[in-house]
Amino acid sequence: MHNFSDSVNVNVAILTISDTRIEENDRSGQQIRESLLLKNHSIVDYKMSKDDLQSIQEIVKKWSVDPEIQAIILNGGTGFSPRDVTYEAVSSLLNKKMDGFGELFRSLSYEEIGPKAMFSRSIAGSIDSTAIYALPGSTNAVKLAMEKLILPTMPHFVEELVKK
Repeated sequence: MHNFSDSVNVNVAILTISDTRIEENDRSGQQIRESLLLKNHSIVDYKMSKDDLQSIQEIVKKWSVDPEIQAIILNGGTGFSPRDVTYEAVSSLLNKKMDGFGELFRSLSYEEIGPKAMFSRSIAGSIDSTAIYALPGSTNAVKLAMEKLILPTMPHFVEELVKK
């Protein structure tokens, strides 16, 4: 049994990946922000990026070495369209992959949307001591991932990453 506090506040950076959205209509990014703030987590940074592998990686790399940022949540670009490169950008940077995250997310999504859930390439893991989550751009998918997977476990994940 692990001892950890679910009330630990986590410093988070949010990255929305989209070729079409702007900050004013980034409902998924807003959903992430609202979910985090309701649980008293801190938003350290928020950015938007086009569906561009190099741009996504540059932002994630910069944030992953920032000692103030403990977790990064990306949304968008996890599907199968030719422009969707978030999975490739993130998976190649991870030191450790959390296979169960994608599996559970797709399982929970299946309950809501049926077999189309298998088209999600959501992924989570870590880059050194930073937790990384990549979610679809759908607001409903973001809400599901935040409520059922990320918020209940993120403080524990962050604590595990800084253990000596």
